[in-house]
Amino acid sequence: MRLGVIDVGSNTVHLLVVDAHQGARPLPAFSHKRELRLSEYTDDSGHIADAGIDELVTFIGECQAIADDHGIEELLPFATSAIREAPNGEDVIEQVRSRSGLDIQVMPGEDEARLTFLAVRRWFGWSAGRLLVVDIGGGSLELVTGTDEEPDVAMSLLLGAGRLTRTMHGDPPSAAELKVLRKQIRSDIAREIRPLTKAGLPDRVIGTSKTIRSLARMCGAAPSDEGPYVRRTLSRDDLRTMVPKLSTMTAAQRTSLPGVSESRSHQVLAGAMVIEAVMDLLDIAELELCPWAMREGVILRRLDWLDD
Repeated sequence: MRLGVIDVGSNTVHLLVVDAHQGARPLPAFSHKRELRLSEYTDDSGHIADAGIDELVTFIGECQAIADDHGIEELLPFATSAIREAPNGEDVIEQVRSRSGLDIQVMPGEDEARLTFLAVRRWFGWSAGRLLVVDIGGGSLELVTGTDEEPDVAMSLLLGAGRLTRTMHGDPPSAAELKVLRKQIRSDIAREIRPLTKAGLPDRVIGTSKTIRSLARMCGAAPSDEGPYVRRTLSRDDLRTMVPKLSTMTAAQRTSLPGVSESRSHQVLAGAMVIEAVMDLLDIAELELCPWAMREGVILRRLDWLDD
């Protein structure tokens, strides 16, 4: 069957169309996305402004038309941190429902982590042993570990690259401001990671997200046009070298680095600081990248339900 997933994230709204069948891997058929940056439509209290809601409704309608054109049998829409954390998130969902007819499901942070873990497990298989998965988006950081398809520990922290970037001032930020932010990031992670360390040492540590892919590309990983099966990694030593470099560059200057688009250049520094902190605090020497993440997890779970 042909399935569509609409992922309403803090930075991007993404329609992914796949041909999905029980017992087979989902095959991407079409992708359509837009950098809506809902997080930038929020006021100081976190409410999403009417202009942001209008942009979202318009693009949702565009995705629905594309889905119909591509013969999608079922459309699975969900939203993550930007709407999940907004005080008027329920009103945003209701406006989308009343104006487009689409009922977007808001994904709790732990469910986001669990579905990402499912996708990573299916990609690497049982022989990978205990997995530790690191995923960072615009609004949150997910850390997950386990030996099965359901993780033993799944946590979501409010340490997304976009969220932290909005707390910075200056381009680039001052050394004093970055020092304060670095301390905050590390204390926030250290406060929560005990369940991960108690769960046992992982056999493989996996990173999955656009930010981690960009960081790996900056540090020498193969470009995306070489395909999903090329092994890509991000080492802690390379990241330690990259973070100071990023901290002295403007957002415009960062676009000269491989893997950094103009739309992501402003938040890649905050993302790098978070991933460096995770690797230090959990003593991770290297992240191995996975091309699958939460969108694929949503599709895989839906296929499991069909099988049941």
